[in-house]
Amino acid sequence: MKSFPMFLRTTDRRIVIAGGGEQAAQKSRLALKTDAEIVLATVELDDELTGLVASGRARQEAGPLTPETFAGSALTFIATGCPGADMALHALAKEAGAVVNVVDRPDLCDATTPSIVDRDPVVVAIGTEGTAPVLARRIKTEVEQMLPPRVGHLAALAGRLRGAVGDRLPQSTRRGFWAWVFNGAPARLHKTGAEEEAAQLVKSAIRNGVIPEGVGEGHIALVGAGPGARDLLTLRAVERLQEADVIYYDRLVDADVLELARRDAERVFVGKEVGDHAWPQERITAVIVAEARKGRRVVRLKSGDPGIFGRATEELSAARAHGIATEIVPGVTAASAAAASTGTSLTERGDTDTLVITTGTCRPGDDAPDWGHHVRSGTTLAVYMGVRNARAVEARLFAAGARPETPVDVIADATKPGERHVTTRLDGLAEALAAAEITGNAMILVRFGKTATRALAAPATLQAVG
Repeated sequence: MKSFPMFLRTTDRRIVIAGGGEQAAQKSRLALKTDAEIVLATVELDDELTGLVASGRARQEAGPLTPETFAGSALTFIATGCPGADMALHALAKEAGAVVNVVDRPDLCDATTPSIVDRDPVVVAIGTEGTAPVLARRIKTEVEQMLPPRVGHLAALAGRLRGAVGDRLPQSTRRGFWAWVFNGAPARLHKTGAEEEAAQLVKSAIRNGVIPEGVGEGHIALVGAGPGARDLLTLRAVERLQEADVIYYDRLVDADVLELARRDAERVFVGKEVGDHAWPQERITAVIVAEARKGRRVVRLKSGDPGIFGRATEELSAARAHGIATEIVPGVTAASAAAASTGTSLTERGDTDTLVITTGTCRPGDDAPDWGHHVRSGTTLAVYMGVRNARAVEARLFAAGARPETPVDVIADATKPGERHVTTRLDGLAEALAAAEITGNAMILVRFGKTATRALAAPATLQAVG
């Protein structure tokens, strides 16, 4: 970011607008949304601004204008419509130390005005650092449609009741209580127009000290982070990240995904990878259960889908043994993301009508999966974590009758900036991986299609994406 987004307090402060024409009127309409004193620094006013002064909502300061005119203002707009006058007034305002916006002169602006969605006291500001105001307005329209028209009234009610909540509810339950207000029954009533019923429900809970079911209790959500790109997260996954008190995440979770979590959530990198036992599964299971037993909302953030090779059963079983509420939030799994990145489908009518998901790496001491069992016409075989054992996968498939020319796609780091594709034959899989220097996170898709035209006769090809 080249501009830091923040909200300026305007109570008992001035907003100075230098100018008396249409540009100044536009800025005054923005200023009227605040409780600031509006000062119109100009000799002449158009009819709209004249009416604003007559109503008492603004006052005129006709001059002479000096640095003192702008000193101590919350914000100053320079909007005379004359480039020379704007430059001169900008110099005076800067001499006074004011935060300045000069209309249509981004090079002279300390602050730019965003597109605003106003649900006072809920305010959404959308900015593009002056690069694309039309885009900002389009986003504003989408947000306007997304936010209920009276959501600000619910927020205002919460503001009036915060003191009572602080007095009567234990601190450990307050965040959960407010989550119930804004996501539970009060929010649903309020959205349907039953604002009085919603208010009474909240007040009754506070007055009686009755904590709604589930509030203040520990909770563990196993959340699928998807293959990497954060815009592939589900809405529910984003909600759980926003609600979490603590997040345990793996090495394959992209840093951009963590940006979606609330800022004060604790983040713990558990760093699991094949061959690295700094955070063995038993330790991870123990700590997430321990945190939930403290009444915290825990997110176990896993790449892909937590139900596919994500060790979900072990963590769920431990949580349930202690009576902790659990939830699985599915994510886009690597096989789906990898196929989508190549522009192909995992199944194709008339050619591949069966999808098999398997792993190329098991726990130490366990037998390898019977990959050869899946060599069947019409089958797509998706091999997770198979790079290290690619040669063994090849051998098992050949032993089961797979043809050497069977087509294989390898997609490394699907949906991430460093994504790469390798297209090869089954008899050249290990060599192709070595040549492309793919040693870690990759999906291997082997297609035993029904049609002979799907077999490859060409050597491996490598395509870098992004």
